[in-house]
Amino acid sequence: MIIDYLDSSAKTDFDVDVCVVGAGAAGIAIARHFIGTSITVCLVEGGGATGEEQSQTLYEGTSIGPVPFDAGTSRMRVFGGSCNLWGGGCIPLGKHDLDERQWVPHSGWPIAYDELKPYYERAREYCQIEAHPFTDGSFLTEVARSPISFDADKLINPVFARSPILFGNAYRSELKSALNITVLLHANLLELHASASGAAIRYARIGTVDGRKGVVRARHYVLACGGIENARMLLLSNSVLPRGLGNEYDLVGRYFMDHPCGSMGAIITDTPERLTRPYDRNLGKGPAPAFPEIALSPAFQQAHRILNGRVHPFAVEGAVPQGIRSLRDFRAALRPTVQDENALLEARLCAALKNAPSNDDDTRVRSDNKALLALRVGLGSVDIAKAMLQKLGSKPTVRSNRVELIGYFEQAPNPDSRVALAEERDVLGLPKVCVDWRLTALDRYTYRTAAALFGAELAGACGGTYQPAAWLSEDDSATAQVHTTAHHLGTTRMSDDPQQGVVDQQCRVHGLDNLHIAGSSVFPTGGWAFPTFTIIALSLRLADQLRTQLRTSALSEAI
Repeated sequence: MIIDYLDSSAKTDFDVDVCVVGAGAAGIAIARHFIGTSITVCLVEGGGATGEEQSQTLYEGTSIGPVPFDAGTSRMRVFGGSCNLWGGGCIPLGKHDLDERQWVPHSGWPIAYDELKPYYERAREYCQIEAHPFTDGSFLTEVARSPISFDADKLINPVFARSPILFGNAYRSELKSALNITVLLHANLLELHASASGAAIRYARIGTVDGRKGVVRARHYVLACGGIENARMLLLSNSVLPRGLGNEYDLVGRYFMDHPCGSMGAIITDTPERLTRPYDRNLGKGPAPAFPEIALSPAFQQAHRILNGRVHPFAVEGAVPQGIRSLRDFRAALRPTVQDENALLEARLCAALKNAPSNDDDTRVRSDNKALLALRVGLGSVDIAKAMLQKLGSKPTVRSNRVELIGYFEQAPNPDSRVALAEERDVLGLPKVCVDWRLTALDRYTYRTAAALFGAELAGACGGTYQPAAWLSEDDSATAQVHTTAHHLGTTRMSDDPQQGVVDQQCRVHGLDNLHIAGSSVFPTGGWAFPTFTIIALSLRLADQLRTQLRTSALSEAI
């Protein structure tokens, strides 16, 4: 069942077997795993069924690092989580992403790819991409257009699949009708309260923005709040352990990583479609299409001792003919304008997270006079006819001679890059988050080395010339011109050694018998891969472990 905790008639306290905090991709996957069993689950979500500005303000924080970071716009507080905004990208990590690399400090997962593989298999069903077989680092699906052929020791074309679903929408009815699952909306975690010894969690305190409070008592607790909030919740749960939960060695919140993204420069060419057409994400087939990406080969990474990364070529339009501009304006005027709070919030967050380059035409002020626009379309019929011929020839409707290369990179684990608590408090009375996002010399060396390779290889593929972005020539003291892709990683990293990580290889917090963490905060390194597919695989693995532990415990109690 689904309960709005703001409803004063709802009960305040709950006793269950498993309490999962956070109803995003990870939390929903775990709760869904227990449907139809005798195990009771309470799924605690701070947001509502749809996006709300009041809930969203609880994600606001401060940024003190050399690279600007906005915690309030890089995630969404709502049932379904930040994946309400995702593009559906799914791809497994490669074996090399999990390995210890001598040139990458703090690299190496305590689990191998083969242990993740069966859970990647199950994650396909959850993401509704069952038709796509996979190998390490790629799906094996045929793509709509053959990608560029590269020297495999330099660049490769891994394939990702696009999930057609939003998890909150897809699985809401299942959770609502499940007799053993209770979903609480608008129920914000205030603290995980530990036992006097600090060895276990006794209960979770929850509350609403209007002051309603209660507790959830469980045998096991799972934090599934995202790469920033998982760390924040551990740090502010400090009534018994002053440094916070799992923080004996001051590791909670450290090693904060993202997938830094920025322009690598441009290719000047008379045939931009040779670069852009094979990687056009509008050309996919079926409900869950697959697309290639351009990525650094493991061999090149090792040879040059750099991090992983990929690049996407975006055609930047030249002058837009008046007829095409009029047609676009007319279509825009015909689209319904949705003004509900959820749509406006999603639009604001999407605009803040836009990673593609903008054309000059995108920022124009458009008329909303439909009659005038229709007249302009008629007057521009020649331009429109020419554009149709271009499209039939698999060429852009608006000519361009410039392709911008946007790079997306793995970030080196760095203990000085961290999430901490701020002095300022939110409306619940909890400390806000403070993010100190930092890059290393290895990150900057990776950008320069990768950009030179991407530029040379792509320019050669279309007979063009590469113009590197100016910032790539600057020294390491200059701020790298990169920004977040909202892939928050590493703040509760996985390690068998409690002096090197917050959780063990089973995703259990070191020193706490019944507290576990789901999500990308446990990633020791992140490769370049979109993290959601791996988040789900690890969550299903954790759900299996919890189910086994609870059954074993029940059998022991019955004897």
